[in-house]
Amino acid sequence: MRIEKDSIGEIEVADDVLWGAQTQRSFNNFKISTEKMPMEVIKSLTRLKKACAISNNKLQKLSDEKKKLIVEACDEILNGEHDGEFPLAVWQTGSGTQSNMNVNEVIAHICNKKYGDKIIHPNDDVNKSQSSNDTFPSAIHIALKNAIDTQLIAELEHMEEVLEQLMKDNQDIIKIGRTHLQDAVPIRLSQEISGWLYMIKRGKEHIIQASKSLNELAIGATAVGTGLNAVEGFDKMVVEEINSQLQSEFVTAENKFHALTSKDAISFTHGAITSLANNLLKIANDVRFLASGPRCGIGELSIPANEPGSSIMPGKVNPTQAEALTMVCVQIMGNNTTIQIAASQGNYELNVYMPVIIYNALQSVTLMKDAVKSFTDNCLVGIKPNKEVIDYYLKNSLMLVTALNTKIGYDKASTIAKYAHKNNTTLKKAALELGILTEQEFDEYVDPSKMC
Repeated sequence: MRIEKDSIGEIEVADDVLWGAQTQRSFNNFKISTEKMPMEVIKSLTRLKKACAISNNKLQKLSDEKKKLIVEACDEILNGEHDGEFPLAVWQTGSGTQSNMNVNEVIAHICNKKYGDKIIHPNDDVNKSQSSNDTFPSAIHIALKNAIDTQLIAELEHMEEVLEQLMKDNQDIIKIGRTHLQDAVPIRLSQEISGWLYMIKRGKEHIIQASKSLNELAIGATAVGTGLNAVEGFDKMVVEEINSQLQSEFVTAENKFHALTSKDAISFTHGAITSLANNLLKIANDVRFLASGPRCGIGELSIPANEPGSSIMPGKVNPTQAEALTMVCVQIMGNNTTIQIAASQGNYELNVYMPVIIYNALQSVTLMKDAVKSFTDNCLVGIKPNKEVIDYYLKNSLMLVTALNTKIGYDKASTIAKYAHKNNTTLKKAALELGILTEQEFDEYVDPSKMC
């Protein structure tokens, strides 16, 4: 063990770790569950520290030697060389101060070990011109925006491509449509799939548009939004450096007081993610209901048999990918509730629910990314139509009678449908037995290919 000091006093820290007193106090005091601060946040804080060191150096607030050491330490963290040095729980101070100091202390210890003396101070040097109150809000915006842009969007585009191919493969298949869980008029299978496709397209567009609000960064606001202890122009210089690192389009927040106390950008973005989760749940349900059976359900689609479905019923195949996706969707909906409530709890100059907000938001992005990929690669690509079942339902549907409305009127068409249902016969036979239509007239009027 070694002894570390902070403003509270001395504390023992294991000799083989790189953090300091404030990290150790948090580690000791918040032993709550197993959820840790996401590495995406740690890496985003590290990018900020690197950008701040470079900017402070340009503004002649940090020496060349100190800047070089801090930048090298940040690069080591960004390269994944010190992932085990960030052990703090999500359930900590609501400002994220302890994780900000965790990053400051690790960077300082890396620098000092390399230099051989305590040349870098975690507060005075690594945290120069900053406060946890502006670095943590900035870092969570960077982390969430980067996760959406580099991970989620690509998987949604992959799903789009698979659905477009499914449309092309099934454009000649006409099936019965369903509304209110009841038989409706005919539709092409490709048209039904097109609805799924546009749910993904529109959902992706909504997320992209909403996530642009994350481009505003609070850096430069320091403690309460006034920018105390930060040189004028520091904020813009840091943002320019972040953009250089990530090829991104971040900007300084138009109003720094808003940037510290409001989390509306994240709640707005997660709202768009949740909206897509709603539609993904609908798609997954459609697939598993249409594939239900194989003999006693709807059975219009067959899905890949990826694994045995039952430990007791031999040969059973279950829609497991759909089940996984729907569970992910309801988790995202639950995350949204947490985020919206947490975002409403800004008090005066700061929101102190930020760790739980970003933890849930990043979990939603990761869950959606992975579940969309799994559902696409292990289910959608292997969907096949059961043409005999589809044709049987189409020919026996009473709702084909809708085509007669404009020929013989709603009332006579209804009479045919009710007669056919009561007597368990076809619409054609009912029309002939009632003397309402000839066979030639029925065949001319009731053509499913002209109804969709």
